[in-house]
Order: sequence, then C-alpha cells, then structure tokens
Amino acid sequence: MRLMWKSMDKMRCFRKRSMFPVLGFLITFLLFFNLSMDDEYVLGAEKRQLREELIHPAASERYIHTFKDLANFSGTINVTYRYLAGIPLPRKKYLTIGLSSVKRKRGNYLLETIKSIFDQSSYEELKEIVVVVHLADFDSVWCENLVQEISRKFAHHIIAGRLLVIQAPEEYYPSLDGLKRNYNDPDDRVRFRSKQNVDYAFLLNFCTNLSHFYMMLEDDVRCSRNFLTALKKVITSREGSYWVMLEFSKLGYIGKLYHSRDLPRLAHFLLMFYQEMPCDWLLIHFRGLLAQKDVIRFKPSLFQHMGYYSSYKGAENKLKDDDFEEDSIDIPDNPPASLYTNINVFENYDATKAYSSVDEYFWGKPPCTGDFFVIVFIKSTKINKIKIVTGSDDRQNDVLHHGALEVGQKLVETKQGRQCASYITLGEFKGGRIDVYNVDHKIGFDIECIRIVVTASQKEWIIIRTISLWTVQPVNQ
Repeated sequence: MRLMWKSMDKMRCFRKRSMFPVLGFLITFLLFFNLSMDDEYVLGAEKRQLREELIHPAASERYIHTFKDLANFSGTINVTYRYLAGIPLPRKKYLTIGLSSVKRKRGNYLLETIKSIFDQSSYEELKEIVVVVHLADFDSVWCENLVQEISRKFAHHIIAGRLLVIQAPEEYYPSLDGLKRNYNDPDDRVRFRSKQNVDYAFLLNFCTNLSHFYMMLEDDVRCSRNFLTALKKVITSREGSYWVMLEFSKLGYIGKLYHSRDLPRLAHFLLMFYQEMPCDWLLIHFRGLLAQKDVIRFKPSLFQHMGYYSSYKGAENKLKDDDFEEDSIDIPDNPPASLYTNINVFENYDATKAYSSVDEYFWGKPPCTGDFFVIVFIKSTKINKIKIVTGSDDRQNDVLHHGALEVGQKLVETKQGRQCASYITLGEFKGGRIDVYNVDHKIGFDIECIRIVVTASQKEWIIIRTISLWTVQPVNQ
C-alpha cells in the first residue's frame, strides 16, 4: 500500500485519488459538517491546548473533540493578522486573487506574478479585483525586505486598495513537528506540505468578505490577457447551475475559482486535515463533499506555471499547462440553443458537449453523406465569428474529413422539432476545422440555426471538440 501511494504521489497534480487512510475521518467530517453548526471555534486563549489535540490525536476520541471545537464551519477562524502593506476597502470587489508565498532556496517569482496580474488587466478590470499576498515565512528579515520591494514597485496599487500584504503570526500555527508520515514521505516534506495547507487556510480565512468570488493562484504564475473578463463570461454562463470549484488551469492549485461564501468551510477543512495529504488532494475531496462530483475545467487555460524551481528545497519543477494561451484568449459567447444530430452518438458523448465551454466533446460513430449536426438558437442572433474544431489530441483521425458549415433562418415546426427552412453555406471544413470571420457582414439576416453537414461518408468516427460562437455586441457595450 505504501508503495502504491508513493507512486501516486508523483502524479498528484494530474490524477484523482482514493484516500482510504482518511476515509473514516472524511465521513465523520461530513456528518458533523451537516449537523453541527452552533459551537464557536476555539483558537484564542485556548489555542495551545487545541493545537496539541489537533495535531497529536492518540485515539478517535481526540478527533471527535477536535470536530466539536471546529463545528462552526460557517464562521471565520479567530486569527489576528499583521497588515504588512495596504488595508482592505469597505466595498466588496468582484474577485479576490490569493497568493501565499514563502522564501525559496532558488529563485523568487512573486513579484513577477503580481506584475502579471496587474499588467494583464485593463483599467476597468483593475477596479473589480483585489490581490492578497500572504507572506507565510517566519523569517522576519526576508519578509521585511520583500514588503519593501513590493511597496516600492506597486505603491499605486496598494494606495488604490488593489493589493494587500498580510501575515498570520507563527503562534497561531499548529505544531509542525512529529506529524504523520502518510505515503512514507520524509519528515521535511510532510512538514512542508502540512504547513502549506495551514498557510492557505489562513489566507482563505482572511479573504472571506473581500469579494464575491475567490481565485487561488500560486506565487509563480503568468496570467492571460484580460483574464477577469474571461472569468466573468464563464461565471455568467454557469448561472443557474450548481458548482463549488471551477478550474482555469489543469495544474495543482493554480486557477481554482470559488464562491467567497465557501471560503470559511474550505479554510476549516484545510486546517482540520492539514497533515493528511497535499492541498490539491484536499481540494478534490472538498469539492466532492459539497456534491460537485465532476471536474469543471475550462479551456484555454487562463494561468500558466512559470517557476522553474519549486518552493520545496528548490527542486526543479518544469510543469507547464499546454492549454494556456496568453495573448489570444477570447472566450466565446455561445448563446442559448438546442442541439441535435442524426449521427449515431457514442455512449454519453452527446451533442450538447460540443457546445459547452467545459473540456468535453461530442463523439459519434462514422457519419454518412447527408448526416447533420444542428444548433437552433432560442432567439435569433447576430454572429460575428464561428470556429469549429473536430478531432482531439489523442484521436487525431476522428475528424470531419468532408463537411460544410451552413447558417439558416425562418424557423418552422417539424416532426423532428424546430428547424430552419432555408440555409446558405459559409464554407467547407479543412483539416477537420473551420473558422469564419465577419459573418454578420457576409449575410443579410439574423441567424436562427447553424448546421454542420457531412458531404462525404467516412470510415473514421467523428469528434466535434468545440463549437465556438462570438456574437455581435451592442454599440453601448
């Protein structure tokens, strides 16, 4: 079992895991999560006693005692923070971006990360964000020097209330010695990852009331241009649907978006299980406990890992997100529509998956000449750009080899549902894809349907990976 966990730890950024060693504790947590919401959290005068009981439970009764103390999951943790630069503004912003940083043995990327956040945002976007940096290293000289550098380079952002630098005092931390060596990790690695969980817990706790949404980043990240506008478009598209965590990068805990109302529970959760497993594993369990079963990840990624040296012992870390796009990021609008096809669908890879902004796709069995894939809009709309991509990285032959793209008008009711009575052809697929620009200038009507037509039978299956539509925005927007 230890060998299995050791092997899985090497791939922890990319794979889901089953955590049998702590399953019992997670089940217990879920029960108390739903049933116990009245007691107050104790981390003030009694914090030393609680610290020992939280970190060194000798039996299950001690865990139960800990759960009882931590029952008020909707409230913030009682921590008195040090304000190293800036102060919170009274007005809630749209998005808080949280960074936790410690001294690295090799390289330091925090200043570049902060610069990227601000440089890649427009003036209007800057009004809606606040960046909170938690300096989680106990080296006071390092912290003081870094704060001076941050204050010098980003003074105007600090004055405007867009940048805060804080620290949770060391005395609020639980003991980091003698921790459980899950997965047979060495003591120093267990200490590093356990402290990191507490670092993030205190950061999340601080950010609870600053904004409506919270984005978790690492301190060695590069941002795409106008990432906030892309985020807002995605959030708007998810209105009415339930979600706990939206992901805008496939790496670690980069680009993870939460409702701010969930931050107290997440902070408590990380603090309670801080010594059990790394942060990104805990995030997966938290998401599941709040009933979001599946990953909801968007492409292209909005954030890229740029650090070459890890904060753990300065080890090399060459991980990159190959879905990241820095300059060409342009999230499609994809107005509300119904989708259907007469192509034989494989399993649950239905037509709607090609139209989703989530990382999923339509997959059908070999199509024949005349087969179609239709999008019928709820309301007629002006379209400026259409981009359709078929096939996938691992199934490059499952493309539409011969097909045409058509747009239609004059909706009529048929036995098969609503369809357009007339269509015109915009172009043909080449290399399994089609891009059409200035659509509104090429046709003289508002579009009610878009249709993909197979113009020659093929032996290969077909994947429609993405259907992306950009609407014509009103002049006043």
